[in-house]
Amino acid sequence: MIRVVIVDDQTLVRQGIQQLLALVPDVEVIGLAEDGETALGLIRKAAPDVVLLDIRMPGLDGIGVLETLKRWNCLPPTLILTTFDDGEAALAAIRAGAKGYMMKDVSLDDLAGAIRALANGGTAFHPALSHRLLANAAQSEGGQQSSFSLTGREREVLRLMMGGYSNREIAEALDLAEGTIKNHVSNILIKLDARDRTRAVLKAIEGNVLR
Repeated sequence: MIRVVIVDDQTLVRQGIQQLLALVPDVEVIGLAEDGETALGLIRKAAPDVVLLDIRMPGLDGIGVLETLKRWNCLPPTLILTTFDDGEAALAAIRAGAKGYMMKDVSLDDLAGAIRALANGGTAFHPALSHRLLANAAQSEGGQQSSFSLTGREREVLRLMMGGYSNREIAEALDLAEGTIKNHVSNILIKLDARDRTRAVLKAIEGNVLR
């Protein structure tokens, strides 16, 4: 069972997500928080497997929650859920330690998949948002090409990694053996000098790798 805490300043949103996740057999909502300060205490006490976190809240916002928990060395895998399609905010959240970023209009199946991905050590980014993040990174870099030399297949794998897909799911999507995907992922981490998949995704966005 994946234990989840929901942090959102809107009561209807908190309760709505809780009720939806009650339909997912392997997910259990163990706590709700209406603001960042409350979230800090709840998350430290409950130690959830995954946190669903709003980014814009009165007082301590989502970025502040991430930064504080990271400083305390108790930041669980966190998925930002927001109504704002804001590339700069997404980058800030990723830099602060978020493992995923999705819009609140996400389907229940996609939300459940994202929660599972984070619980298993992966990442989850809304596909459309990933493209906008890359576009924003390209604009901020003046349209310069990345210096990272990924092969075409590695770029395909990296795009699917950004979507939070597991090695098995990537293998199925590309009709390749899972061992082959593991090798591609290892090569991507080496080429991007990234210690894990999340860092690889961040470097891909910041370095305009998939342009």
